[in-house]
Amino acid sequence: MNEGDVAFRAMWSLVDGFASCGVRLASISPGSRSTPIALALARHPGIDLHVHLDERASGFFALGAAKATGTPTVVACTSGTATANLFPAIVEASMSRVPLIVLTGDRPPELRGVGANQTIDQLELYGRYVRAFEDAPVPSHGDGEAEWRERGVRAVATALARRPSPVHLNLPFREPLVPGELPTPGSRIERQLPPSGPLPPPPPADAVDVVAEYLRDVRRGVIYVGGLREEASSIAALARSLRWPLIAEPHSGARSGDASSAAQFLLSNEAFAAAHRPQVVLQFGAAPTSRASLSFVANAEHLVIIDPDDLVADPARHAELSVVADAGTMAAELIEREPHREPTDWIRSWGEADERARRAADELVDAWDEPFEGRVARDVADAIPEGSQLLAGSSMPIRDLDAYMRPRRGIRVLANRGASGIDGFVSTILGASTSGVPTFALLGDLTLLHDIGSLAWCARRGYDAVLLVLNNGGGTIFSFLPQRDLPELERLFTTPHAVDIGAIARSCGAGHTRVERAKEIPSAILDATRARGVHVVEVAVDAELNLRRHAEVHAAVSAVLA
Repeated sequence: MNEGDVAFRAMWSLVDGFASCGVRLASISPGSRSTPIALALARHPGIDLHVHLDERASGFFALGAAKATGTPTVVACTSGTATANLFPAIVEASMSRVPLIVLTGDRPPELRGVGANQTIDQLELYGRYVRAFEDAPVPSHGDGEAEWRERGVRAVATALARRPSPVHLNLPFREPLVPGELPTPGSRIERQLPPSGPLPPPPPADAVDVVAEYLRDVRRGVIYVGGLREEASSIAALARSLRWPLIAEPHSGARSGDASSAAQFLLSNEAFAAAHRPQVVLQFGAAPTSRASLSFVANAEHLVIIDPDDLVADPARHAELSVVADAGTMAAELIEREPHREPTDWIRSWGEADERARRAADELVDAWDEPFEGRVARDVADAIPEGSQLLAGSSMPIRDLDAYMRPRRGIRVLANRGASGIDGFVSTILGASTSGVPTFALLGDLTLLHDIGSLAWCARRGYDAVLLVLNNGGGTIFSFLPQRDLPELERLFTTPHAVDIGAIARSCGAGHTRVERAKEIPSAILDATRARGVHVVEVAVDAELNLRRHAEVHAAVSAVLA
């Protein structure tokens, strides 16, 4: 056997170890030094391999697949700067607790640091953004299959341990890289770990007791649910038991049932927020998205955080207690310790204000015929079918959903809110679509353009997703930030464009529909769903009018709250 045969057999055993633990999908970009990895992934019957032109897109595609399924996904590339292009997706995976297995091809040790072509220092390249790094040995004739298979099993176990995270295996190979005509080894895909990883440990009894003490006899409390990887229905049950308002962000999995329908309007109203300062905020999951929510949580008399992923979800450093524990289990334990309470003026005040604010906002936006981004977010969340997943772009889409989305059951909202970048979002959407769940996305025009290469590469390759793109001619989020007063606002921040999104979508092989009336959105979603494939629904938005509409909605809500 030549070096190529040895390397291929080693990689086959490594991949077989992944498959034995439930790994089913891999994403890879073309390259020479990664040939043994690519062949093993392509030929293994347990792996669904997706090939992408560039590594950044490949990384975010793998991220989307792992985010949607909770199962570790493999992303692999060749040596050199290819490895650096995976970094943004690895950062997002690390900060949003997504399990990735990163495989980078490399030169053997004797070719490092001597000027060999396409060689960079790949050792611990991703630093603290991966849970574990291994510079594997060059495959040799003396290696046993069990050693490499165990390395694969260990990588999956590490990616899932405690909380999901990326792991990095650097894999050096000597030439020749291509195996001979040896038969492909047989696979041994007996399952060794559950696909979702080990069950989270129950919260320590003493920690539950301490949290329960914060809740005891408190009437003016609020439960705030930030981003959570897994839905926890017991949180809503706890809010009902305590008679506390439940504020749930769209990607928390708790925006249903009794959750507040207009919380962002209430919290951004200074008079209401001042009059409803809570004694205790019990926060589950990630830190709040909006500035109003961040301020509200930070101004509570006492803040207690249940942080299942150890996100350190307290940017204001206001929390008196932060417990790393499974959210659903903790909520269920607290229900056992807290007796069911009777309704109070506090919960009635929140409920009445929530109803008035929602009605005022809906009546106003329903009267406008032109697309307004808040209404688009609301109507998209209302219109997508039960059993779907909705991916929300960073910047304005996730904030508009937070403000305007009505509570509903039967859909799941996902977002790249670890590092909150807009990069690689089209790839994330398409990766998530491989889960088999009907996939929709709400994103801005710049987010689409930032990752247009993924649309060009993937639109004709059998993926199925509907992308609702808000085309307001640039990055209008900066019109809501302090940069709005700078003379360089347009040139440096909103970066207006004159790109024909329809022409780009069609040239990429994607379907395209342009919507210019708000009432057309539900039917456009339905038509795009029936058309199948990748379909771009472009929603034309007047940026200046949109800015005024936001102010008008907040003024209308303030009037009814006054």
